Amino acid sequence: MTSFYLPDAAALREAEDLMTMMGEEAEDEANARAARSRDVGNHIAFCRWRQIGRLIAFLGSDERPILH
Repeated sequence: MTSFYLPDAAALREAEDLMTMMGEEAEDEANARAARSRDVGNHIAFCRWRQIGRLIAFLGSDERPILH
């Protein structure tokens, strides 16, 4: 099972916006944004975009969460 941390509702909206704008390329775009953030030393934005990328991958998969 894929795990990810959802820091706030804004992250979900950003994922949704990327999926709307980029379609199947949304995960790649989130990962590219993470890489750019890392390259300029912005570790907070890097972590945020990596999590958004993971969320997009999860939303596009057939996996279902295990609820406890």
